[in-house]
Amino acid sequence: MKGFKAFLLRGNVVDLAVAVVIGAAFTKIINSIVDGVINPVVGAFGTQDLNAYSTCIKGTCLVDKSTGKIDGVLIQWGSVLGAALSFVITAAVVYFCLVLPMNAMLKRYMAKKEVPAQESSSPEVTEVALLGEIRDLLVSQRD
Repeated sequence: MKGFKAFLLRGNVVDLAVAVVIGAAFTKIINSIVDGVINPVVGAFGTQDLNAYSTCIKGTCLVDKSTGKIDGVLIQWGSVLGAALSFVITAAVVYFCLVLPMNAMLKRYMAKKEVPAQESSSPEVTEVALLGEIRDLLVSQRD
């Protein structure tokens, strides 16, 4: 039980849990941007339903309405294209709406943080002076 508690309280597990929760929250935002803004724009130039695109290999690919079976081999390449396009659009939205602004903000934050650090530089401690202090501490502990 002690090992399990140590595993749960390790920093990596907590960070991963936070990342999953934040990722789930961002998923809703990204999906709404893609579904509400990007897909209608893409649909204005073409079709909104890529799943309808397919190619028939071997046979006539007619659907028998009574049994629902397809005569022939139907390759539904439109669904693959739609999934790939959705992935690229989602990745672009994540990059341009989240990653790029976050990197710019972090860069500005780090630039502000580095300026005071340079002003308050302490004098260099030489190795000889440090060894001398350690020697003096050891001598005082012996007495």
